[in-house]
Amino acid sequence: MTPSTRPDKPRCQACRIEVGVPPFTMAFQPIVNIDTGQAYAYEALVRPPGGGSAADVLSLINETNRYAFDQSCRVKAIELAARLEMDAFLSINFLPNAVYQPAACLQKTFEAARKFGFPLHHLIFEVTENEQARNIGHLQAIFEEYKRHGMVTAIDDFGAGHSGLAMLADFQPDIVKIDMGLTRKIHVDRVRFAITRSIVLLCDALNISVVAEGIESVEEAVALRQLGVRLFQGFILARPALEALPRMPESVLAQIDAAFEANLLSGAAGEAPRVANGG
Repeated sequence: MTPSTRPDKPRCQACRIEVGVPPFTMAFQPIVNIDTGQAYAYEALVRPPGGGSAADVLSLINETNRYAFDQSCRVKAIELAARLEMDAFLSINFLPNAVYQPAACLQKTFEAARKFGFPLHHLIFEVTENEQARNIGHLQAIFEEYKRHGMVTAIDDFGAGHSGLAMLADFQPDIVKIDMGLTRKIHVDRVRFAITRSIVLLCDALNISVVAEGIESVEEAVALRQLGVRLFQGFILARPALEALPRMPESVLAQIDAAFEANLLSGAAGEAPRVANGG
C-alpha cells in the first residue's frame, strides 16, 4: 500500500484547520536544458487570477492562513500541470514553517497527484535559502520525507542568504539554484565568476545538479555554460506564462550555441572575465 492509500494516514492538528486563502492561480516558467533546448522543469509561480505579481497574493498570507495557502499551492500547481499535459518536472516552492509534520502534510500532495494523474517522481520541491525554518533538523526531516517518496528537493536563491554552505553541510538537496545576484553580469565580473565556479565545483563533487537563475543575456548564459552549468532559468529564455507553458525562443538558443562555440574556438572557454574586480 502506498502512503496515500493507507487507512491510517498520518495526521497533525494543523491538517484539520480549514482557513480561507486569497484567490490565486499559477504562472509557469521553464528551467531549460541548454544542451537539448528542452524544458527540464517548469517552476510554478503564484499569481492573482487576472494576472499581476506574486506580491499581490503573498502580502495577504499570514500565520493564520500560511498552512492552508501552502497546501493549496501544491494542489493548484499539480492540477494545472496535469491539465497542460506537462511532461517535464514540476517545481513547487514550499514554506518549511507551514509543514508541521512532514509525513502528514504530504497527504494532500499525494491526493492531488493521484486525482489529476501527475507522477510523484516528477515533482521538485524548492525552499529558498532565505526562508528561515524552525530549525535545520525540521527542514532536514522535510527533505528526507520528500526523497523517501521519490520526489526531488532543491535549494532556491542559493548565495542570496547567509546559511547556504551550512545547509549543504547538514543535508544535500538534489538541486541548487544559484541566485541571480551571482549570475547577473557574470561575464564581466571576475568575483562573481570565481564564486560561481566554486559553487559549481562543490555541487559537482556532491552530485548536486545546478540551475542558474535570472539569466537575461546571451553573454551570461555563455559564461555559465563555460563553467559547466547546463540548466538555465531567466527572461531571455522565457517569461512566466499565466496558466500556460511558454515556448523557448529557438533564435536565442541558437545565439547561445553560436557564442559558446566561438569561445571554444578562441580558447577563452573557462577563463575568468578580463576586467577589474567587481566588473
